[in-house]
Amino acid sequence: MNTSPHAVKVLCYGDSNTWGQDPTQKSAHRYPITVRWTGLLQEKLGKNYWIIEEGLSGRTTALDGDVQEGKNGKAYLTPCLETNNPIDIVILMLGTNDLKEQFHQAPQDIANNVEILVKMIQEFGWNKNKQSPKVVLLSPPFVDESVPGTQEKYKSAEDKSKQLAKYYQTVAEKYGCTFINIAEYISSSKSDGYHLDPDAHKTISEVLEETIKELTQ
Repeated sequence: MNTSPHAVKVLCYGDSNTWGQDPTQKSAHRYPITVRWTGLLQEKLGKNYWIIEEGLSGRTTALDGDVQEGKNGKAYLTPCLETNNPIDIVILMLGTNDLKEQFHQAPQDIANNVEILVKMIQEFGWNKNKQSPKVVLLSPPFVDESVPGTQEKYKSAEDKSKQLAKYYQTVAEKYGCTFINIAEYISSSKSDGYHLDPDAHKTISEVLEETIKELTQ
């Protein structure tokens, strides 16, 4: 917690790549805060910023899974915003889990759900001036189907993942969001094909540090 009343509050809403899943581990294993991009971002920005982690493994944009409840990003977003208001910036990076074969989602379908989330952020989020928070929309890294075992969950997902950026950018432009195609900077781990290695977390923190400073100058 940052107790400074003047700190810029940044909410990071995402899936396991925000939570910090270690791709070298078969069971849920989280990188330490000093490795996760959220922790690195806090360290880089310093005490004048407050980075709030809201990553959840398996979180989708707006889809209900068939194993665990609570993974629907749309269902949790409003209470998450209301819990953390006032919020200055929301970083939104979702869509990878929607690419799982079980959901049968086209890239446009996923972007349509992202659009719903952006509208919810602008409606239910508010900053210290009672205005909507700024939104930084990231399209996720590509799924790498060349990695053995990836197709067990993500069959035909690689091509779809490469199409997401153009649809996300359209959403960002429509709602005045900052857009980042994070796949231009990082690749998914060769350990599992969809999570991130420590170097990727470091790069995300560097890209977002620059973006957030530009938004708050």
